[in-house]
Amino acid sequence: MLTSPARPRTGPPAGHPAGGAAVLAELLPYRRTLDTGHTGHGDFPDAFPAQLQQLAAPVAAGEPLVLTLPGFPCKSPNPAKVLGHLPDEGERLALRFLDALCARIEAVHPPGARVVICSDGHVFSDLIRVPDRDIDAYADALRAMIHDEGLTRLDVFDLREVYGRRLSHDAKRALVHAHHAPALEALRSLTRSDEPTRRLYQGITRFLFEDSASFTGTRSALQRDCRRRAYGVMQRSRAWGDLVGAHHPGAFRLSIHPQPRGSAKFGIRLLDAPDVWMTPWHSCVLEHRDGRRELLHRTDAERRGRLVRRQGRPSHFVTG
Repeated sequence: MLTSPARPRTGPPAGHPAGGAAVLAELLPYRRTLDTGHTGHGDFPDAFPAQLQQLAAPVAAGEPLVLTLPGFPCKSPNPAKVLGHLPDEGERLALRFLDALCARIEAVHPPGARVVICSDGHVFSDLIRVPDRDIDAYADALRAMIHDEGLTRLDVFDLREVYGRRLSHDAKRALVHAHHAPALEALRSLTRSDEPTRRLYQGITRFLFEDSASFTGTRSALQRDCRRRAYGVMQRSRAWGDLVGAHHPGAFRLSIHPQPRGSAKFGIRLLDAPDVWMTPWHSCVLEHRDGRRELLHRTDAERRGRLVRRQGRPSHFVTG
């Protein structure tokens, strides 16, 4: 269920130092992780030294914090999951959550914070088989939504900010891959040896399989194709992360994927959902009579509610 993720009763122990730890304490209740039973010491800031290190310099300098979040690429191409190719109520709620999170950080770090949404759809659109025109439309609508909602603590960054508008999307992708992507064999080896990387590979493969509704070959051929493309998506995602880091040095690194303790990235739950991998761009919102909301695939939400439109576009479903 969601409006914003439920906040557990956690926090730093009495006498814990302020500064970066106080900021991190605001983020910890929304940590996206595959860990089970992460309670006690693991819920406290000192269990995340990489994140405290990222916060140390700007907090000590009294500077506003910049949090980068690769994500919000485009809507899934699977019509059984989503309402269309443009942002809807799921994105609206997620954006509101991120803006409100920045406001909570400002309460413990008065210089404030902003989240830079690093929209990565063009980075791997050829691999996920979404037209570049749909990705442009999604990113433009996302910017309009941020403006219309008055979410002043959010920005959007994409390949257009890096390479301008003159190069083709294919040319931009080639540059990103050539200059920033890890070698395929190194990534394959890491997937075999590192459990979080293996889980990420499996999650991406599953998404690609589910989103290949138009594939006309056999199931086994589709599985092979999705496994191949999953490695490509991971290469490009890592390349995009490297490029984002170069353009936003010193930023606090958020991720929409589950992250283990010790990772340089901090996994963030945008909305509560029963599936830790589910995002607003792979689903839609069902609103219940009591105001509770949950992310579901479109086919599931349609069976339980009626469609609501906002400004003439499909937005979400409501029960009753």
